[in-house]
Amino acid sequence: MVARISTVAFEGIDAKIVEVECALSPGLPSFAIVGLPDKAVSEARERVRAALAAMSVALPPRKITINMSPADMPKEGSHFDLPIALALLAEAGLVPREELSGTLAIGELSLDGSLIPVLGALPAALTAAENELDLICPKACGAEAAWIDATKVLAADSLAGVLQHFTGQSPIAPASAGHVTTSVTSKDLSEVKGQERAKRALEIAAAGRHHLLMVGPPGSGKSMLAARLSGILPPLSAREALETSMIHSVSGLLDAGGISRTRPFRAPHHTASMAAIVGGGRGAKPGEISLAHNGVLFMDEFPEFNRQTLETLRQPLETGDVTVARANAHLRYPSRFLLVAAANPCKCGYLTDAGRACNRAPNCGADYMNKISGPLLDRFDLRLEVPPVSFQDLDLPATGEPSATIAARVAEARMRQTERYADQPDVTTNCDIEGDLLAQVATPDQDGREILNKAADRFGLSARGYHRVLRVARTVADLDGADHVGRSHVAEALGYRLVGPAV
Repeated sequence: MVARISTVAFEGIDAKIVEVECALSPGLPSFAIVGLPDKAVSEARERVRAALAAMSVALPPRKITINMSPADMPKEGSHFDLPIALALLAEAGLVPREELSGTLAIGELSLDGSLIPVLGALPAALTAAENELDLICPKACGAEAAWIDATKVLAADSLAGVLQHFTGQSPIAPASAGHVTTSVTSKDLSEVKGQERAKRALEIAAAGRHHLLMVGPPGSGKSMLAARLSGILPPLSAREALETSMIHSVSGLLDAGGISRTRPFRAPHHTASMAAIVGGGRGAKPGEISLAHNGVLFMDEFPEFNRQTLETLRQPLETGDVTVARANAHLRYPSRFLLVAAANPCKCGYLTDAGRACNRAPNCGADYMNKISGPLLDRFDLRLEVPPVSFQDLDLPATGEPSATIAARVAEARMRQTERYADQPDVTTNCDIEGDLLAQVATPDQDGREILNKAADRFGLSARGYHRVLRVARTVADLDGADHVGRSHVAEALGYRLVGPAV
C-alpha cells in the first residue's frame, strides 16, 4: 500500500492538483523526494525530519520514497512540507489513510513542528472546492482560504494539531473568512486648485477605464492628480475582488486574510526592471501590471522607464492579460488595469518656459518624448497638457468639486455600462468594447459622425485611434446620462485625442 494526499503546484494564479505519494520499502534507511522538486522542496525532508523529532516521532528505519505526480510538472515552494509529512505519517500507520483521501494540504513546517503561512492559500482553496476536497492549511492562512465557502477549511497551528485532528483526539473547527475592507482615501480632488480640464480627464478615465497621459512641467500637479484617482473609482465588485485577491495571494500581499474592495493603486519607480513591471524573475511572479489588475497603474516620469519595458506594455493594454514565457511553462496573469502616465515635456522640464528652458529647446523636447513610441502613444485614449498653476490661483480658495461628487457620477456611469454589457462576459467597461458591439453602442448620430470623419481625415487617425475616440465618446455620453452618442460627446473625445501632447 502507498499513502496518498493531494496538494497543489502553482502555474501563475492557477493551482494544479498534485498527488503526494509515500512508500516505505526494504533497504538502507534513506529519504528521497522525486517528481521534479526544486531546492525548497528537496530540503523539505530535513524540515519534516526535525518536525517529527519535535513530536517524539522517529522516521521508520526503512527506505522512504516521496513521489509527487505528475512527475513532469515543476514543484516549487515550501508549501509541500505538510502533505509530505502527512503522507509519511499515514504510511507509518499514525494517520488513517482514508482520512487523507478527501484532503488537500498546504503548509511549511518549522523545525519545532509549527506551521508557517505560505503563499497561494486562496487559489489552493478554490482548487480544493473544484475537486470536492477539504483544505488543511496553516492557521495564519485560514481566514484567507475560507473566502472559498464551497470547501471546508481546517486551519492548524502545528503538525501535532493536524495529527490530533485526524486521530479524533482534538478536531479542528472550520476556519472563518477574514474581514472585508474598503479604505477611504483622505486625498480629495477639491484640494487641487485649477487644472479643471485635467480633473475632467480623470473623471472620464475612471468612468470608462481609459488610459491617460499627462504632460506638463515639474510642479504642475500631475502626481497630485493621479494620487486622487482612487478616490473617484467605484469599489471592486465581488468577482473583481476575488480575481484581484487571487493575484495578491500568490504574491503574499493579502493582509491578515482580509479581502479589500478598494481598487489597487500601484506606482512603480522608473528604475524598475522589466520583470518587476511585467512579471517574471524567480518563480515567475506577477509584475506590477498584474498587481494593478482591476485598479490603477501610475507610471510617473514615463519616458524615464526603460524603452524595452515600455514596449512590453503594448500587448497587455490591448488583451488585458500577460503571458510570462519560460522554457518549461507559460504562465498567464490577468492585467486589466487603468494606465495613468505622467511626463515632463523635456529632460529639464521647462520646454514651454522660454526663461528657464535649456539651450537645446525645442529639440530636447522632441528627443525626450520620442522615447515613447508611436504605437504605445496610440493606446492612450486621453492625452492632455497640464500647464503650471499661477501663484495667484494658489492663493485662491479651492472651488472644485469634491471627490465624492465626482465619484457618484462615475459610479452611475459604470452602472450604466454594467447593465449594458450584462450579457458580455469579457466586457466590463467601455474600454473593452470592440467589433460589432462597438458599432452597436457607440456609433454617433449624423452630426457626430460628420465631425469624427473630418477629424480622422485631417489628422490621420489610425483605425485604433478612431475606435478609441468612439469608446471615449460613449463614456462621455454615459457621464451625461445620454442613451446615444452625440456631436458634443464626440467633440470632447476628440479634444483629448488631438489637442494633447504628440510624439
